[in-house]
Order: sequence, then C-alpha cells, then structure tokens
Amino acid sequence: MQISELEEWREKAYHSAKLYKERIKRWHDKRIKKKEFNFGDKVLLFNSRVRLFGHGKLWSKWDGLFKVVATSPHGAITLESDEGNIFKVNGQRFKLYYEHDMQELKELDIIEFITF
Repeated sequence: MQISELEEWREKAYHSAKLYKERIKRWHDKRIKKKEFNFGDKVLLFNSRVRLFGHGKLWSKWDGLFKVVATSPHGAITLESDEGNIFKVNGQRFKLYYEHDMQELKELDIIEFITF
C-alpha cells in the first residue's frame, strides 16, 4: 500500500515539475527581445567581465565597434573587428551602434548670451 502511494506522489511531483518548467520557459521566451542584424551593421558587444567596483569602475560595459559579416537563423552572428579578426558570438549580447549625422551637428543654432 505504501509503495503504491509513494509511486503516486512521485508521478504528481514529476507532473508538477513538468508544468512548472513549461510555464517558466514560456515566461522566459516571451521576454527575449527579437534583434535582427544585417550585413554591414555596426554593433557594440556587451562585456560581461567588467567589474564595476575595482580599478576601473568607470569603464563602459560595451566594447568596440564591430561590423556584422554574417548572421545565422539560430541567432549566432559573425563579426569582424577593426583589426580584421573574425569571430562568432551569441546575438543577444549586441546592440546596434547609431552613428551621429555630422550634418545635423553642424546645423545646430548658435545661442547668444545677453549680459545685463
């Protein structure tokens, strides 16, 4: 009798764990941001090894300026650095680099200060 009860508890625990894992996977997948990169885009790479407290606490968490060489359907992105090194990294570790338009910067109005 006790063995059959133990077997029922084991099955309930297995079923509960399975439901929990499915629910957490749905929650996680819903919060992943879809990022699409194209050939030639410039991106910044997230540096997870930066220690914010220490000898370089004002360092940026984003490294370099890399150019996208190729993308794969499963999210891996092939990058090229300025030195010509080519490597492949997970696409969730990037953000697009937006360049400033120099024309817009030159067309800013000049503000004159009036002294009384």
